[in-house]
Amino acid sequence: MIYEFLANGFEEVEAMAPLDILRRTGLQLTTVGIGERKVIGARGVEIKADLADSDLDFSEKSIDMVILPGGMPGTKNLEASAVVQKAVEHCIKSGSFVAAICAAPSILGHWGVLKGHEATCYPGYESELGCKVSSLPVVQSDKIITAKGAGVAVDFGLKLAEVLCGAEKSKEIRKSIQCM
Repeated sequence: MIYEFLANGFEEVEAMAPLDILRRTGLQLTTVGIGERKVIGARGVEIKADLADSDLDFSEKSIDMVILPGGMPGTKNLEASAVVQKAVEHCIKSGSFVAAICAAPSILGHWGVLKGHEATCYPGYESELGCKVSSLPVVQSDKIITAKGAGVAVDFGLKLAEVLCGAEKSKEIRKSIQCM
């Protein structure tokens, strides 16, 4: 199972691009609203998540990946969520993927998840990562994938597709969406 967490103030492009790309792979991705199913993005776009965080049950399902989009105050709202923290901890302990874009890698830095890794983030958040900072737009360090921001959201989504479904599937989707 793949969970993408959405909190009020999330960056719409950073949430929707990976969601769209991963659903094109045929994988099951579930969006999870923090507090309730209805969440409103940083630009006022209203989304009805598949589940509210209170409906999430970690005991019955394995988690293949957790995705954290950035945006403000979305990033702060994700970081304040005990459910998000539990999901990230579950992934780290079980060797599953954790993906964060824009300001959201700072959450992983604050929780100590990035120690010993390399990561990237939206400019200005580098000091909050607690790890080696890369200037690359998308970085994979073991099972942690980070990206700079909305402008690389499609590349971020394609990288997530690559790690979950293989390079060939990612290339196929890249070609089908005319991302050359």
